[in-house]
Amino acid sequence: MNIQELTVNIEKAIKHSLKELGYYDESIEVSLEQPKDKSHGDYASNIAMRYAKKARKAPIKIAEEIVEKLDKESLYLETINVVNPGFINFFIVPSFIFGVINDINKQGKQYGQLSLGKNDRYNIEFVSVNPTGSLHIGHARGAASGDSMCRILQKAGYEVTKEYYVNDAGNQIHNLALSLEARYKQLFDLDVLMPEDGYNGPEIIKLAEKIKREVNDRYLHEEGYHFFKSYGVSELLAQLKQDLADFRVEFDVWFSEQSLYDEQIVQKTLDYLKEQNYTYEQDGAIWLKTSEYGDEKDRVIVKSDGTYTYLTPDIAYHKNKLDRNYTKLIDILGGDHHGYIDRLKAAIEMVGKQSNILEVEILQMVKVIQNGEEVKMSKRSGRAITLRDIIDEVGVDPIRYFFAMRSLNTHMDLDLDLALKQTNENPVYYVQYANARIHSLFTQAEKKGINFTNEDHKFTHLTGDKTIQLVHILSQYPDAIELAATNRTPHKLTNYLNQLASAFHSFYGDTQIITDDIVATKEKLALLNATTIVLEDALSLIGVSAPKKM
Repeated sequence: MNIQELTVNIEKAIKHSLKELGYYDESIEVSLEQPKDKSHGDYASNIAMRYAKKARKAPIKIAEEIVEKLDKESLYLETINVVNPGFINFFIVPSFIFGVINDINKQGKQYGQLSLGKNDRYNIEFVSVNPTGSLHIGHARGAASGDSMCRILQKAGYEVTKEYYVNDAGNQIHNLALSLEARYKQLFDLDVLMPEDGYNGPEIIKLAEKIKREVNDRYLHEEGYHFFKSYGVSELLAQLKQDLADFRVEFDVWFSEQSLYDEQIVQKTLDYLKEQNYTYEQDGAIWLKTSEYGDEKDRVIVKSDGTYTYLTPDIAYHKNKLDRNYTKLIDILGGDHHGYIDRLKAAIEMVGKQSNILEVEILQMVKVIQNGEEVKMSKRSGRAITLRDIIDEVGVDPIRYFFAMRSLNTHMDLDLDLALKQTNENPVYYVQYANARIHSLFTQAEKKGINFTNEDHKFTHLTGDKTIQLVHILSQYPDAIELAATNRTPHKLTNYLNQLASAFHSFYGDTQIITDDIVATKEKLALLNATTIVLEDALSLIGVSAPKKM
C-alpha cells in the first residue's frame, strides 16, 4: 500500500464512521488535505464542521465521535488529534511513510506515473506563429508552457499529440513573399519599396542575401513570387523549428493551413455550414449564426469580396481535429484571443456537436526586466527580444523554469538578473543545486568504499523531523502530478520542486549523511537516491536539465 492508497482508506473509514453514526450524506464530500504546518498532522479533515448542521451537534463533538470509531492500527496512524473548532489531524506511522523510499528506488522514473487518461486522446495546439519571422519572448512563454503541460499530462497517463498549426496560407504569407522579393531586389541596388504591411525583420534580409548567393540575378528577369513564397515559408519554418528544438520543444504534428485549401477541407466545411442552415447572406457577405450558440453576435465567414475571414479556415481546421477522434482539444492562445473563444466554440458545435471538448488556455504577456527596468529591445539586434536572444544570453534552463513558475493566465515579469544568478536566490539554481549536492554525496560515499545498492531497507536508523518531512514530500509527488495535470497548471510542479529542494537542503543541514555506521549511511543514501529520482523526473517534465555537478 502506498501513501495515496492509505489516504483513500482513511477517507473510506471516515465515511464508514459517519454511516454508523447515522450522519452520512453522500452530497457532503469526505476529503483530506495536507496542512502547511506539519504540527497539524500529515493530513487533516474539516468534515466534522461540514456535518454540524446535519448532525445538529458541535463540530468538535462530531469529530470526537468519528475518531472514536477509527482503527488507528489498520490505518497506520500513530496519532489522531481533534482540535477546535472541530478539525481532525492525522499523523501517519513514520515507518509506513519510509516505505515510499523503497517504492521510488524500485520504480525509478516510473514513480509518479499515473493512469488518469486511459481512454483519452488529447490534442494540444500551441505556439502556431506565422512563419514570417523569429519567435519573440511571448511565443517563448507559450512554447515552454505548452510543452510542460504536454509532458505533465503524459506523465499523468494521457495520450497527447503536440501540434503546431502552420499559417502558411493567407495574406501574411502573401506579404512575406512580397517582402522577401523586395529585399532581394534591393540587394541589386534597385529602388524597390517594401510593401505597406511587409516584414522588416533582419531575418528577411539574411534570407534575401542567401537567395542572392544561390540564384544570383535570376529573379530580376523572371517572375519569382511563387518561389519567394515557398522559399520564405520553408526557410523561416526551418529556423523556427530549430529555435524550438534548442528550447527543448518538439512537436508531433506540423499541420499546414495550406493543406486545408489543397484538400478542399475549407470549401467542404463551408458547404456543410450552408446546407445545415447555419449561415445567411447579408450585405454581400456570408454570416455564421454563432449568436444561437453562445456567441455575443453572428460572425462573417466570407467577406463581400469573396475572401475568407480568419475564422473560416479555423473552423475547418478544428473540424479536421474532431475527425481525428480526439477526446479533448486544448488550444493555447494569446491574450488578444479572449473574445475569440465563444465564436470558435459555437462553430465547433455546428460542425461536430462537441463544443465541450474544446478547452482554451489564454496566455498573458511577458515583460523582460533587467537592472530594475523593462527591456523591450535586444542589445544585439536592436529589435524585439527573440527566443534565440534569450537562449543565447540566458540559457534554456532558467527560462523554462521561470516560465513554468507562473500560471499561464497571469502577466509575468521575467527578471534576467535573477535568472543569471548562480546563487540560491535563483529558483532553478536552488533546485538544480540540490540534485548536484546529492550526487556529490554519492561520490564521497564511493570514495569511502560505501556503494549504494538498490535493495529494500527497513529504515530503522532514519529519524528526525527533517527526515520525515523530506520523505513525506517525496510521497506527495503523484499528487503533485495529478494536480498539475488536471488543472493544467505546470506552476504547481515548480511549487512542488521548490518544496522538495527546500526539504532536502534542510535535511542536509541537519543530518550527517556519511558516518562509520554503514547501515545508517546506506539508509540515508537510499533516501537521497529516491530524492534525486524525483528531482530529475520533475525537472524533465518542465524541460529543465538536472546537472550532477555545478
